[in-house]
Amino acid sequence: MNESTPRSALRTFLLRTTLALAVVTAAHSQNAPATVHHIAIEGDHFALDGKPLQIISGELHYERIPREYWRDRLKKARAMGLNTISTYVFWNVHEPRPGVYDFSGSRDVAAFIRTAQEEGLYVILRPGPYSCAEWDLGGFPAWLLANQNIVLRSADEKFLVPAERWLQRLGRELAPLQITRGGPIIAVQVENEYGSFGDEKIYLKRILQALKKAGLGEVLLYTADGGDELAAGTLPDVHAVVNFGPGEAKEEFAKLQKFRPGRPLMSGEYWDGWFDHWGAAHHATDLNQQARELDWILSHGYSINLYMFHGGTSFGFMNGANFDKTYEPDVTSYDYDSPVSESGALTKKYFAFREVIAKYRPGVKIPDPPAPLPVIEIPEFELKESAPLWPNLPNPVAVKTPQPMEMFGQSYGYILYRTKIKEPVSGELAVSELRSYARIYLDGRLAGTLDRRLQQDRLPVKAAAGSTLDILVEGTGRINFTTKLRSERQGINGAVSLAGKELSDWNVYPLPMDDLSKLSFSKTNADAPLGPAFYRGQFNLQETGDAFLDTRGWGKGAVWINGHTLGRFWNLGPQQTLYVPAPWLQKGINEIVVFAQDEPRSFRVRMLRAPVLNELATE
Repeated sequence: MNESTPRSALRTFLLRTTLALAVVTAAHSQNAPATVHHIAIEGDHFALDGKPLQIISGELHYERIPREYWRDRLKKARAMGLNTISTYVFWNVHEPRPGVYDFSGSRDVAAFIRTAQEEGLYVILRPGPYSCAEWDLGGFPAWLLANQNIVLRSADEKFLVPAERWLQRLGRELAPLQITRGGPIIAVQVENEYGSFGDEKIYLKRILQALKKAGLGEVLLYTADGGDELAAGTLPDVHAVVNFGPGEAKEEFAKLQKFRPGRPLMSGEYWDGWFDHWGAAHHATDLNQQARELDWILSHGYSINLYMFHGGTSFGFMNGANFDKTYEPDVTSYDYDSPVSESGALTKKYFAFREVIAKYRPGVKIPDPPAPLPVIEIPEFELKESAPLWPNLPNPVAVKTPQPMEMFGQSYGYILYRTKIKEPVSGELAVSELRSYARIYLDGRLAGTLDRRLQQDRLPVKAAAGSTLDILVEGTGRINFTTKLRSERQGINGAVSLAGKELSDWNVYPLPMDDLSKLSFSKTNADAPLGPAFYRGQFNLQETGDAFLDTRGWGKGAVWINGHTLGRFWNLGPQQTLYVPAPWLQKGINEIVVFAQDEPRSFRVRMLRAPVLNELATE
C-alpha cells in the first residue's frame, strides 16, 4: 500500500483488519481455548489467518515494571487502542552467572506474555541477544567480560557459544507461546539495530539460525534498523522494518520502501520520547507533532511500534550509558516522556494517541483505562542507624595490580582498591581506564573524585609513609551502544601510578551490594565523620500506594526499600526522586537503607506524591 492507494480501498483494508482483530480479541477476553493461528506476509501487508493485519504496538519491558503491575500496564495498552505490545528480553537478567538461569518472580517472561494474551494483546518478542534499551551493556551479562579476549556481538565463538546457549534456553520458555501454537507472539526480532554497529553477516546469520533452532522461527522474523543502516543490518530472507524519531516518518518509510519495495512497511521503533543522562536536562517532546505523525502513519496502513508506550524504571544497577564525545551514564528513571509515566500515570500524550488510534480501529470498542493507582505521601522521618563502609568490608583479594570487577566474579555495584604508600610522596595520582566514578581517600579522608563523564583520571595527592590509599569505584552503568561496549569492564582496567611511579600490591574488596544482611548497624553519631556509609530507618504505613523518595541532600548513592533495590541517585539531577512502587511497601513497619558515598546534609528523608525528574543541581 502506498500514498496513491484509493481511500475506499484503504477503508476496506482497515475494516478487514479490525474485524480480524476483533474476533481474536473476543476469544481472548472470553478465556476461550487457545486457537492456532497463522501469521504471514502477503504482498504489501501482514496477514493473520489470511486477513490483513495492521500492527499497532507499544513497547514496555517487564523487567522495568513490578510484576504486580504487569496487568495494570497491559490494560492501559489495550485502553490506548493498541492491539500489540513489544518487549525486550534482557539476557543479563535471566542468566546472572554462566549456565544459571532465572525465570522466577518478576523474571517470569512467559507469565508476562500470557498476561498480555489474557488482555487481548499480541506480542512482539525482542530476544536479542543484544538489546540496547539504555540497559547495562545492552543486556549482555557482565560475566562475559571476564574473558579478556572475547569480542562481544561478533562471530567470535567465545561470544556465540554462550549466546546460542542462552537463546536455546529462552526458546524452552517462549516457543510454545507463538501464535502458531495458540500463544500471542506474532513476531520475533533478529538481533537489534545491528546496522548501527557493524555489517558482519556471518554473525547475523548465526543469530538467525540460533533463534530457529530454539523453536522461535514459526512467526514473523524481522530485523530493525535506521533507514541509512538497512543494508548493513538486514538479511535477504528476513523481513526488515525501520526505526526513527518524530518528524522522520515520510523520509524513513521512503527509504524502507526503496530498500524492500512492495513489502509491508512498519516502524519497529517510533521514538515518542527520549531518555535522560545524569547532569543533563530532562527530555520532553512535542505530543501534538507526534499525534499528527502517528495519524499520518496509520492512515497509510503502515504498522508501528511506539517506543516507549511505558518506560518504567531501570531498577537496581541496570541503567546503561552512551558515549557521544564523552561518557554519558543514564539516570535510574526510564520515564522516557512516554504515554504512560514511569509510575503508570496516564499523560496527555496517552489520550492524544488514544484519540488518533481509535480512528483506525472502526468497529472495535476500546475499553476505558483502569482507575488511577493510589499515590501516597510519607512525611519526613529519620534514618537513625548507620553502618560505615570501612568496618563492614568483606574479605579482600590480594593482587599485584588492579583488575576490573568482572575478574572477581562481580557484575554490578562498587569495588574498593586499597594499597599502602611505602614512602612520603607528593604528586599526581593517575588512574588508567577508570570505569567509571571514583572517590579517593587517604587514611579514610576524602582526597578528591574522578569522574569519567568529565574525562578525569588524575588528581594531586600528598601522602605520608604508611598512609592507606583507598580508591572506591562505582560502576555507573556500562555503555550499551556502539562498539565501545566491548571494553566496558568496570572498576580499574589499567595501572595506577603516584608521582610517576606505578603502585602495586593491592587488596581488592568486591562490593556488589546484593546482600546487605551482614552489615553491622548502630545508632548514628552525627558528630563522627562516617565517610561512605549505609543509613537505615523505618517508617510505619496505615495504607500503601506509589510514592517518590526525595533524594535531595543525599549526594550520590543507592537505595533499598524492604530489600528491593530502587536504584541510583545523584544530586547532579535531573532526577531527584526515586520511584517507590506500592507493591514493594507494606502496611505497618517498612525498612529503608540508603548508601551514601559522603555524609548527607541531613539524616532525614521523605516521600512525595509526584516525581522530580527535571531539576539539575545548582551547587
